[in-house]
This record gives sequence, structure tokens and C-alpha cells, in this order.
Amino acid sequence: MEKTDVLIIGGSAAGPVAGVTARKHYKDSRVTVIRKEKEGQVLVPCGIPYIFGTVGAPEKNIIPDALLSGNNIDLIVDEATSIDREAKTVTTAKGNSAGYEKLVLATGAAPIKIPIPGRDLENVFFAIKDVDYLNGLLKALDGVKDVVIIGGGFIGLEFGDELRKRGLNITIVEMLPHCLQLVFDENFCASAEDKLKERGINIRTNARVEAILGQKKVTGVKLADGEQLKADLVFMCIGVRPSTELAQKAGLQIGETKAIWVDEYGRTSDKDIFAAGDCAEKRSFFTAKASALKLASIATTEGRIVGANLFELRRRNEGIIGGFATVIGDSGLGLAGLTETQAKAAGFEIATSEAKTPDKHPGSMPGAKQFAVKLVFERASQQILGGQVSGGSTVGEVVNVLAALIQNRTRANEIATFQYGTHPFFTPSPIVYPIANAAEAALLMM
Repeated sequence: MEKTDVLIIGGSAAGPVAGVTARKHYKDSRVTVIRKEKEGQVLVPCGIPYIFGTVGAPEKNIIPDALLSGNNIDLIVDEATSIDREAKTVTTAKGNSAGYEKLVLATGAAPIKIPIPGRDLENVFFAIKDVDYLNGLLKALDGVKDVVIIGGGFIGLEFGDELRKRGLNITIVEMLPHCLQLVFDENFCASAEDKLKERGINIRTNARVEAILGQKKVTGVKLADGEQLKADLVFMCIGVRPSTELAQKAGLQIGETKAIWVDEYGRTSDKDIFAAGDCAEKRSFFTAKASALKLASIATTEGRIVGANLFELRRRNEGIIGGFATVIGDSGLGLAGLTETQAKAAGFEIATSEAKTPDKHPGSMPGAKQFAVKLVFERASQQILGGQVSGGSTVGEVVNVLAALIQNRTRANEIATFQYGTHPFFTPSPIVYPIANAAEAALLMM
């Protein structure tokens, strides 16, 4: 039996980051990762939709194994099947075992497969993070003309936008009144839908799939209202559920969202076992209530917290803010924190404000796009709760700025006077800088 100081189960976002962080903080410890994926086959989670258009192949969307080897982290390619908490050992599918002082569970999440008729037909696919599986999807696309995507979240929209680049007929089916409705306020959702339609993508909202049609191979999708959509291929992406089977078999506590319960340091109900990433339960930064939000960026933050806390508690997780962005064509949308809708639902009395301006200055600069920002503040404290942005390629980094302001509980007056850098090619004009202007406008309402 091999013995290691730190044993990590899972090789995607949270696991490697926890390992690298442990290596930095506990230099003399032996760190080992167990994962199912072969060498050179761990996918970048957020890059999966782009395999089918921009990137071109799963093999071009890989987290390099040098991240482990370059940090003196051992790798075991195998599947962990059970944990003996008393003996502090993990058994694998190949019949091997590994001992540990501290164990990190980073087992991620798996796609939800709703039990509708026809889901097992040929050419029905899911967002499964597996190189061979996605190569099968890539191959299936060669003989396809009509694609139906079930789910109008980030992955559904990104997948549809990429497949449209291949000249395919794309229809997105979403149960809610708008695509991205769980993420953005209505006007931002409508903006995203308009951009999709401009690109020739069909959208069916307020629509529920009743069955996937076909004998051996999919031929269409039947909606609850009786409408039938032609389909040579169906891609289902309605969410994921945490992979907790290993933790449950080991008797670890499971939380409200069916993920592994952890405290603010990332510890499970066993003080020598930590959990991070999609398998671990999260708490909201704003309400401290359990949250089901799952993002690779959150997973890596949790990996950095857990990796530092293994043998000495050094970092505390204050709860998740949530920062993310997407792109449709050359237009970006992003969010950090709470939307107006979410803030009201959480019981906050709020003030909101918006600002719009070109994302370069002057607006006649080549490639300039309209940039819009909407900020949400708590009235009593004047602290920022959230921000939504739309524009061009700068949206992602603006989201990160907003997330930092939220995490530091920055007040509207401080945002109106916060110091920023500008350049004609990269940013809006300093005179009408939208984050500062929106904060200034919000102050007049509080």
C-alpha cells in the first residue's frame, strides 16, 4: 500500500489547484492525485462548448499534466471506489489502496439526465467531460443538419452558438420565459436572445420537452404543446448534480443541496477529509444560506482554500459571490453577485442604476461596442450586491472587477471615486467610466 501525506481524488478544476496550493504551503509533504482520466485527457471544463467550433477537438482543450509533475505531485490513474475512514485508506477499481494523512474530495458533478422517453436514442448527447465521449459527439456532427438543444443556460447557448458556425440549424428549448433567466435580469436575457436570433438560432422559451422521437436514432423532439421539432441530434444540458457517491458510502454528512457538507475551512464531517469544487456544498456570501451554484472559478478558489488549510487552518471561505461571463458571436454578457431579482428574493431593500457608453474612446475607435452596466446596492449599507455587464471582449475582466468590489463590501460612494486606469483601445472614456457613473447615479436614489 502506498502512503501519502495528502491524497486528492479528482483531476479537474478543484483537485489540481488544491494539490498545487498544498505543495506551496507544506513543502515537505507528499501530495498525490487519483483520477480516472488518462494522462493528457483532463478537459478544461469551460472550454467544452468550443471544442465543436472555435477550438476544433477535445485534444486541444486539455489541462496539461505538467501542472502536477511540475509541482512534484504524484499521479495515480485509477478510480477511487471506497474510503476507509478508520484506516485512512482509499481503495481503487484496480484493487490497489493508498493511505493518507489528509484526504481531499474533488469528485465534481455529473450531468442531469431527465427521465424522458427517447433519451437513450442514438445521437442524444450530454455535457459529459470525457475525451472519447466528446470525440463521438464531434464525429456524429458530420452527418447532422438539425440540432435541438434542451436547456437555455450558459452551456446550451455557447454550444448552440458554436454549432451555428458549422452552418447547422439550431433550436434551443428552454422551460423558463427566458434563456439565462437563472443568471440575469430580464433585459439582459432579452439582449442575449436577440443576439442569438441575429445569428440564425431558433429559440423556444416557455417550452417543455415531452419526448425525444425516433426508433434507433433520434429524428425529432416533441414539446408539451404538441409541436414537433426536427432533429438529427439532441444535446441535453439542463444542469448537473454533485458526485457524492464516494462520500456517502464513507458516511460523510451530505448538505441541503445534496452536495458534501463542509465548514468554512472546507472540512467535511471528518476533520481529516476536505471537499472542494462541484461536489462540495456552498454558502452564499450574501445570505449564508446553502447555494447550488457551481462554477470552475468557484472550484479553484475552494481548492486554494482547502490546499492551504490541510494541516493548519489558514484561510476561511466567506461564501460564494459567483462571477461568470459568456459570449455570443463577438458580444459578451457577464455577472458578479446578485441580480435585482435575486436581491429582492433574498429580502434586501435595494437601489439599482445603469450606465451605457462605448467600450473604447472615442466611440469612433475601430471595433468599439456599446457597453452597459447595471449595479445593485443595498440601500441601508450602500454596499454593492451585484453587477451585470454587456459589451465586447472586456466583459470578463469587468466582471472580475465587480466581484472584487463585492467581496470587499465596497459602498457606492467608494465606487464612484475608486481609481481606475483607462486607454482608448481597452476601456470606456474616463469621463463617463460606466462603473463609477452607475455608482454615482445609485447614490441619488439612496
